[in-house]
Amino acid sequence: MHDIVITGGTVVDGTGTPGRRADVAIDGGRISAISTAPLTGRRMISARDRVVTPGFVDLHSHADFTLPSSPGAVTQLAQGVTTLVGGNCGHSPFPLTDRNRDTGGFAGFDPTTLGWEWSDAGGYATMLDAVRPGVNLALQIGHNMIRSAVLGADDRAPDESESSEMRRHVDHAAAQGVHGFSTGLIYPPGLFARKAEIIDLVRAAAAHDLLYSTHVRNETDHVIEAVTEAIETARTAGARLQVSHLKSMGPGNHGRARQALSLIADARAAGLDVACDVYPYTASSTSLASRLPAWALEGGALAVARRLGDPDGRAKVIHGLRERFGRDIDPSGIVLAELGPGPFQEQAGRSLTEIGAALGMEPAMVVIAVLAGHGDVAIVNHAMAEEDVRTVLASPLAAVASDGWILDASGTGTPHPRSFGTFARALGHYVREEHVLTLEEAVRKSTSLPAGRARLTGRGRIATGAAADLVVLDPGRIADRSTYDRPWRLATGVDTVLVNGVIAVDDGEVTGARGGKALRLTRP
Repeated sequence: MHDIVITGGTVVDGTGTPGRRADVAIDGGRISAISTAPLTGRRMISARDRVVTPGFVDLHSHADFTLPSSPGAVTQLAQGVTTLVGGNCGHSPFPLTDRNRDTGGFAGFDPTTLGWEWSDAGGYATMLDAVRPGVNLALQIGHNMIRSAVLGADDRAPDESESSEMRRHVDHAAAQGVHGFSTGLIYPPGLFARKAEIIDLVRAAAAHDLLYSTHVRNETDHVIEAVTEAIETARTAGARLQVSHLKSMGPGNHGRARQALSLIADARAAGLDVACDVYPYTASSTSLASRLPAWALEGGALAVARRLGDPDGRAKVIHGLRERFGRDIDPSGIVLAELGPGPFQEQAGRSLTEIGAALGMEPAMVVIAVLAGHGDVAIVNHAMAEEDVRTVLASPLAAVASDGWILDASGTGTPHPRSFGTFARALGHYVREEHVLTLEEAVRKSTSLPAGRARLTGRGRIATGAAADLVVLDPGRIADRSTYDRPWRLATGVDTVLVNGVIAVDDGEVTGARGGKALRLTRP
């Protein structure tokens, strides 16, 4: 008799092939049998009129900054996510040195949610295992953190000694089991890196077969040039490439996502191992400071604060913002999402344009006032076209990913709904309602495709011997309920979730049982 049997369901195994009726048995945290004949177990889970899928794999998450303090990962389990891949956009909670420990590596996430008692990937993973997370987490090492550990927030190229030190950080993280290396070329200090620096580090990552994930240098007027740069970097360095959250922002750039996707497809046809991911929303979410001119971000948070406090520096920043607003950034689409105590706390959920109109200020001045009153804050940026989202989502090269980090079911502010509903939205809105994807293809994009990109061996497919990360869902009912106005709402339609054989969701309710762990990439 097996430990657990999921019986009577339609198994959609993650490969994209049609579903089939089968029972799935779990023993010792792994799938032990898949049978069209009935199986018996000590715990029987009925999946009648339901679909059984692999646990969803979020290839682009920032939950490495929030999972230690929110290990229950309720927002993820409620929509069937069992594995997160962190370290994206150049942000990771390691390496830590005396140069960046006090700043949290300029990551833009609240540093108070982490203890920062580790120094490297191995130390972070050990800490996470001790916390006993509700979901699995695979790690990547972020370029921003490496650069801050060696160069601080300086806008300059590294010398040879510093380049060697940066490469050693990549080598050390690879030896400790990270799955990738990432850049976020719109964020400090990574945005100060020249092409040669990126190629050098990507080459070091490629030597360990790490995935190179990149938030490209521009997603607005120069998105095509930015995607071209990413492809050329990976080709020169001999790396596998993942273009993160592919999109084209700003009304003047709508439609360019198709051209960017064609560049990726052409590069793949020419032999480069390249793919992309996408979240199924027309708004992004990032930090307000990322909308400042690049030069204004040199030196880190304290230097930015001094610059904004100086009349001449502030005037120069305002001029830079005015140049961007109306050209590649629409201030009416930038909504304050998460901000702590301060003069603008009650403005969460309102756009820069709305706030400016109420206070008699132009949007550029609102940005300065908010940053001066609160420091950096999270924004939701409404800037993409629905047709572009559909185009990328429909591509066989695009995995579904959230770019989220919120794990608790309740909180303050008006964060982006993607943390709560990305995978449910793909399966509900874009499969059942809009018919952009078939159920089997949406499941593939959420399981085996991202698992394969990150080399998550034994995950992302329903197969004998694979880890028992499994979901039972109702294809007629699964839906995202989180909205931009009311984000704190969990997805519905997921009946059961198992993480490494531990029942984390039972009869639609999160159980509190935590079966996740830090995943370490093992090499021959």
